[in-house]
Amino acid sequence: MIELHLLPHRRVGLLASLIVLIGTLAGCGSMRSSLPPAPATAAAPDYSYVIGAGDNLNITVWRNPDLSMSVPVRPDGKISAPLVEELVVQGKTSVEVARDVEKKLSTYVRDPIVTVIVTGFVGPFSEQIRVIGEAAKPQFLPYKQKMTLLDVMIAVGGLTDFADGNGASILRTAEGNKQYAVRLRDLVRRGDVSANVEMRPGDILIIPQSLF
Repeated sequence: MIELHLLPHRRVGLLASLIVLIGTLAGCGSMRSSLPPAPATAAAPDYSYVIGAGDNLNITVWRNPDLSMSVPVRPDGKISAPLVEELVVQGKTSVEVARDVEKKLSTYVRDPIVTVIVTGFVGPFSEQIRVIGEAAKPQFLPYKQKMTLLDVMIAVGGLTDFADGNGASILRTAEGNKQYAVRLRDLVRRGDVSANVEMRPGDILIIPQSLF
């Protein structure tokens, strides 16, 4: 008789727990759907690569092979080269750096003509694509023009078994940290190319863990 008396209470308690859980999931779903979908096209057509620490620069001075060399960009964003000493290059394009080097060399060389080619692309932190959360290999990637969400997912090895792929989002620093919803599960697991979108420099891809 005691067990028969307690059983309805247990059912009520279980029902209450389920209601709370469903309410929580509904809240999560409404939070997810409140994010606007990421625009299919995002890259600026006039994008130019800017140099960052870790890049390597091939500096060629026309008719002056002794002044031509390959130099790394130091962690402080500077390079050192013959007759140039220290020059800040981080955040500049290769053309801007070439003009700066010409200005430095003009004291010693008449009408120097300099060409700068970037190799070993890393880029500044502000331009890198960061992937955090339930990616197989969370990491940062140098941004490339027309880079898409699918390109990023291939680079990081796809999703983990615990990922809530369709609950992922992009935090777009170029737009004042505006957040967009993306459908990674549809894209990676189902091959739905309509879920593929372009990335922008500085994007942060956030992949949460699934509750189940």
